[in-house]
Amino acid sequence: MLKSSNRFLFLLIVSFFSLSLYGQEVLGDVAEREGDEHHDLKEEVSLKDEIKKDIHHHLLDSHYFDILHDSETDTHYGFPLPVILWDDGLKVFMSSEFDHGKQIVQKGDNYYKLYHNKIYKTDAQGTITYDEHHHPINAKPLDFSITKTVFVVMVVCFLLFFLFRAVAKNYKNSQVPKGSARFLEPLILYVRDEIAIPNIGEKHYRKYMGYLLTIFFFIWILNIFGLMPFGINVTGNIAVTFALALFTFFITNFTGKKTYWSHIFDPLGNTMPWIAKIPIYIILIPIEILGLFVKPFSLMIRLYANITAGHIVLMSLIGLMFLFRNVSGGAMSLFLSIAISFIEFFVAALQAYIFTTLSALYFGMASEEHAEH
Repeated sequence: MLKSSNRFLFLLIVSFFSLSLYGQEVLGDVAEREGDEHHDLKEEVSLKDEIKKDIHHHLLDSHYFDILHDSETDTHYGFPLPVILWDDGLKVFMSSEFDHGKQIVQKGDNYYKLYHNKIYKTDAQGTITYDEHHHPINAKPLDFSITKTVFVVMVVCFLLFFLFRAVAKNYKNSQVPKGSARFLEPLILYVRDEIAIPNIGEKHYRKYMGYLLTIFFFIWILNIFGLMPFGINVTGNIAVTFALALFTFFITNFTGKKTYWSHIFDPLGNTMPWIAKIPIYIILIPIEILGLFVKPFSLMIRLYANITAGHIVLMSLIGLMFLFRNVSGGAMSLFLSIAISFIEFFVAALQAYIFTTLSALYFGMASEEHAEH
């Protein structure tokens, strides 16, 4: 009972800490207006627009790792990240030279401007040219920068490496789990016994276990990082979820056995003569081929949409505190924000479980043999 109480208290403290920093960092500009009780309709509209803008900014990737932002002095607390460009040669510098988009950076004969978290080529005055839809049309160099998303992915990769290295060392010296192994062993056994073996089968599951364990812990930890109030939205970045789904797609199709491919190109088997199957296959085979791409696409969209929706809902509830401007409305928004933040801890693990389970299911379909089928 004491341990359960301590866990609940810890989660409650984390939630309050996260919510307070969310409000300070992302909606700090809005708080300055809270004390004035005589806003007109125009100010209300601008307040809503500002909240939407801050939520959108929170979801974006960045060349600078912001921890806090003092809106009164426009001071950013954090650290810059390396900018790596290829534009008539390699150009490497720190993002601090942009000063959050306020400065133009000159490298050689080229000038670069950071505009809406993207780097454009410009002139010494920082001119940005727009099309009829107000989209920048300036040329962009090839950007290989270490952005906030890339930085967090690297951190999680190193974290997983050291965690599992410690587990491997533990079992090399002793069969009794100690340290991090005591926490990770039940999760590893769960992935093996409840995800890999039921969906793939005992004969083939071992060759997929490395990937399944990696993807489960990788997504789960990234989702937990996304609950931090520092704008870490890695799994809410569709490029990241696309890459993860692509791994599953390649492994599924490169390890697919004869039964897997015959089910796609000859799903009816020997049930009827070929001449009778041709009209059916004209429709059926394209659908089966389309299914090859629909499966990873659904993996990509499901993870991206659920994580992004969680961020938007949580940030919107925090924004309501500044729109209500009264005790009852603010208290209700605070209560709902805390409740949603607790649910997000569950969703973080759930989405990792779903992605891993569906990947294992696809692997099982690819590796099954004719007798198993």
